[in-house]
Formats: sequence, structure tokens, C-alpha cells
Amino acid sequence: MTFENVSYFSQTWGLVFLFVMFLGVLVYALRPSARDKFKDAAQIPFKED
Repeated sequence: MTFENVSYFSQTWGLVFLFVMFLGVLVYALRPSARDKFKDAAQIPFKED
């Protein structure tokens, strides 16, 4: 396996992998069932002990 082969593989399938990961994180963050969890986490700095 030469450098050119590895470079071509990482440029094509690496982009696909990162795009799929981005979509997965987006779906995870924007799903309706996670809204309350993220609202609670956003208020942590403002809570007093």
C-alpha cells in the first residue's frame, strides 16, 4: 500500500465517515426526547448549591 493509496482512501472514505458522524451527532442532539436533558444541563452554571 503506497502513500497515494492511503491518501486517496482517507480523502474519500474519511469524508464519508465524518459526514455520517456529524449526522449522528445532529440527530442525537436534536431529538425531542433529549430536550429536557439539555435544558437541565444548560442551567447547571446558574444553580446555587
